[in-house]
Amino acid sequence: MKRFWLSLVIAVTAAFIMLWQNGAFAEKPKPAGQAVKSGAGTDAKAGAKNASRAVAPTVLIDKTSLNNGGTIIVTGQAPVGKPVYLEVWAEKTVRASRFDAEADKETGKRPYILYMTHEMPAYYKIFVPREQKENLDIIRKEGKKWSYSKALKDLGADVAYSVPGARKIDRYQATLMGSIIGSRGTPLPTMDEKENAKRSMQLVKARFISSDKVFSADVEVHPDGSYKAEIKIRKGLAPGTYYLSAAVDKNTKSRPVSFDNKINFPLVYLSNGGTSVNLFGPFFLTLAIAIFGVLMGAGGGFIMNPLLVSIWPIPHTIVAGTVMPTVLFSQGSGIYNYSKIKFISWKLGVAIGLAMVVGGFIGPKLTELITLEQFKFVFGWILLILAGLMFWQTTPGYLEKNKKEQAILKEFKKKAEEAAKTKQG
Repeated sequence: MKRFWLSLVIAVTAAFIMLWQNGAFAEKPKPAGQAVKSGAGTDAKAGAKNASRAVAPTVLIDKTSLNNGGTIIVTGQAPVGKPVYLEVWAEKTVRASRFDAEADKETGKRPYILYMTHEMPAYYKIFVPREQKENLDIIRKEGKKWSYSKALKDLGADVAYSVPGARKIDRYQATLMGSIIGSRGTPLPTMDEKENAKRSMQLVKARFISSDKVFSADVEVHPDGSYKAEIKIRKGLAPGTYYLSAAVDKNTKSRPVSFDNKINFPLVYLSNGGTSVNLFGPFFLTLAIAIFGVLMGAGGGFIMNPLLVSIWPIPHTIVAGTVMPTVLFSQGSGIYNYSKIKFISWKLGVAIGLAMVVGGFIGPKLTELITLEQFKFVFGWILLILAGLMFWQTTPGYLEKNKKEQAILKEFKKKAEEAAKTKQG
């Protein structure tokens, strides 16, 4: 009998322990909308707020394909009283870089750090409610001094910003010696998520430059929570898949919807530039420049650089790199023809060529460390100085003082005439 009662006690105790571990005796959760006595009104409001946050906005688009840009009408439903922000980005990526040489406000030291990512979306834009148009106009008036991170906060668009902030960013401790030997510098440790997101905002501005390219006030939100927006994808952008998602706060976003942007020849996509270009324009422009450039004894690159940057939306780093090999074509044909009429001094040419080899290591790395504005400023002054110098050398007073130069010109003319007669004979 004792064994029976002992066994019963053990069994009941074991059952009690198992039920307790399973939570059978825990406090029952309150039904939705039921509040505890203490602070009932506050908790009810918090519950309603959390419930509204849990409802993600819906997204519908009127078309899934564009031909070199166009307009997509976006509609959907969001929680009542919430502003709606649309984040749009391209699947294709490009490189973006920023050289931080600004003096620290506290220490006065300059960091000289190069930030770079190869995963920046070729197109990225946040569409904000129309009520933010005045704030957007204020940002535009700031000109080059506008801050992307500040603009996100002022427009409330920081709730939608996510894609660039999640992309990997590399950073290098740049040095002058590193640039001379063709290096970006010493790689620095990987940043944490918060720092990575902060630097990504700076890279967005460095890549797209203008606030109009990354913000637009086109979302019309109605009192019932429905919204509508006309998303304009401009011409000359990257082809491929684009994604669009809606956000009402940082924790409530819709699933992305996608559409395609197609291009056809003569449009070609420049993968490292993140833009599409009609080939006929650069072809005929370069044809005219090559004729004029070779006539002056140059490849024409000094003319092509500012024109390509000004006419087409191509980054100055890509323009500088692209023009270099293209000049070889005009230089090659020019060298052949000038050698036939004996106008080349090979000794001087080799000496100058060695200097160009050294400069070829330094130039590309320095190009990464300057902005488009700095590039245009320096290049513009160089062209003005060269133009002034060449104009001065054509004045009658200069030519009169330089009889030797006139003699050289006459000798060149004589050799050219003799070469022409030999060819005819």
